[in-house]
Formats: sequence, C-alpha cells, structure tokens
Amino acid sequence: MRYYNIPIFIPELACPFQCIYCDQRKITGQSHFVNEAEIISTIDDYLETISREDCFIQLAFFGGTFTGLSIENQKQYLELVQPYIVSKQIQGIRISTRPDYITNDILRVLKQYNVTNIELGAQSLIDEVLEKVHRGHTFNDVKIASEMIINYGFTLGLQMMLGLPGDTKEYSLETAKRIIELGAKETRIYPTLVIKGTALDTLLKKGKYSAMTTLEAVEQSVELFQLFNNNNVKVIRIGLYPSENLLNEELVAGPDMRHFKEKVMSQIWNKKLKSIIHNSKDNKQALIFTAKNQLNFANGFKAANKVMLLNHFRKVKFKVDSSLKDFEYHVDYSR
Repeated sequence: MRYYNIPIFIPELACPFQCIYCDQRKITGQSHFVNEAEIISTIDDYLETISREDCFIQLAFFGGTFTGLSIENQKQYLELVQPYIVSKQIQGIRISTRPDYITNDILRVLKQYNVTNIELGAQSLIDEVLEKVHRGHTFNDVKIASEMIINYGFTLGLQMMLGLPGDTKEYSLETAKRIIELGAKETRIYPTLVIKGTALDTLLKKGKYSAMTTLEAVEQSVELFQLFNNNNVKVIRIGLYPSENLLNEELVAGPDMRHFKEKVMSQIWNKKLKSIIHNSKDNKQALIFTAKNQLNFANGFKAANKVMLLNHFRKVKFKVDSSLKDFEYHVDYSR
C-alpha cells in the first residue's frame, strides 16, 4: 500500500519558543497562515491528482505546533477534514507538535476527530543539547508525551536533528536508540541547516558553532537509517526539502540538501553491493535485481554504485524484480 500526505503548513502559528536554528517561514517558503478556504482548496486540488487505488491518504498539519492552538481552533481545523473522512477520500489526519504540548484533554479531542499519527519534534533526546538550542523541553517531557500518545492508540513519530550545537555522533546515536525504546513507529532525520538571521547564524559568525559537512551528514544518516530499519522504525523523511528561497538566498551553512536522500540510500546500497565483488573472479557480467522503489538507489547517486562495480565486472545492469521488497536483491552472474 502507498501512503500519501496532503500537507497543510501552519508556520509558527502557536509556538511561543524560538529555537536557535528555526525559521519556519524560510524553511517552508510560506509566510502567511492558511485560512479555511485555502485548506479546502488544497485538499480538493491534491485529491484530483492522487491515484487512490491501494493508497492510504492523510491530511497532514505540518510546520507549526498544532496542539499549541486553543482547543476551539484545533477543532475548527479538524472539522474541515471530517467530510473527506466520512466519504473515505481521506483515511486519517497527521499532526506535528511539541512534546510539552500534549495533555489528556488534547489527546481525547484528537482521537474524536480521527487523528491517526502524532509526530513530536524531539530533535534530540539529550538534555544538554536541548538546553543549548533553547528547545524549551527535556527528554523526560518527550518520554511522558510518547507514553500518553501510544496509550491513546495513536501512531507515534519522533523527529530528530543531526549536528545541533553540543551534539556529537555519539549523542545522535543515543537519540536514535531512545526513539526506538520509546516505541516510535516513524521518524524523520533532519541535518541542521544554518538560516540567515537565526541565533544559530550568530553563533556561526562568532566561531562558536561549526556546521556539518554534507559527507558527515550523509555518513551519520546512513548509520541511523540502518539502525531504525533494523528495529522496524520507518524513516519517512531524510533531509529537509527547503524552499527555493532558502536554497538560493537564506541558507548560510550546512549540508547540501539537494538529492540528499538519494545520496544516503546510494551509500547504503554501496555497502551492500561491495559484498558481490568477490564473484567477479569467475564472472564477467552481473545482472542485479531489486525492488522497483530501490532501483535508482541501487544504481547509485550519479550511477556511483554501477561505476564502482564496473571496476570489477565487464558489464553491470540493474533490473526490477516485482517479487522483491525493501533492500532485498539477487544477482545473476555470467561470463
């Protein structure tokens, strides 16, 4: 089954905090708050283009702190989606929020209005890092909120960031392990970007912060993805998809987000495919079969994996096998 989100962005509508890395308006490219008519129009436009066969469609409120809105405003937004759920055009609602904005009253309302997935912006589960970025909550807040969300029957997602001030590779790995232990079924991996005008930009200019390189971000993301994958936590996004404005004008420093997921997945396949090199001693050709959604990743970013294998095989070809899934593959060799 395919999963599809219809995104509605509410940048900083309810969040009273200003984390040192954050400027939602520049990240999303959206500077105004959507009204009811815009939400309905967005839903209708997306539904016209989505093939609904074997597809689970959610309305996703992203960007802001949804549960920081008043209960009345939350209901107002959620009520807009209910006719689409009744007609089965949309199967559920996804929201993103902060761990310290979760209460029993809020969760009861969300349950009543067919919310299915709740993502918490954990960012880090190391208190030292959370304090340095002025996150405004602790690991314990995330732990309590996660337990409540699971107990109410929602699917829990915990988002994490790499390369925050005070963060280390070891801290990021520990955050990932805690995300697994807390029972999250989904996660997002976001390398930190330095945006013009933020407090993090000021730290960078003062020499008190060093941004991650693209290579560092890719290598860490590869390790984290494999850890999550091995523990049945779905990675639903790797890297930001920033607005053109952010890419061209507002980004000061940080990993290159263009084709970032492709680079990460390419590295994962690179490690897997190196294991077949020893077969090149007796064979000249390798025909590699993968699942359809992995074909390009197996081939590699800018065909890097194919080029690597061509150093050992005279001919290398990738082909889809519909019986395969995820990272399964098999190879036919010939002379």
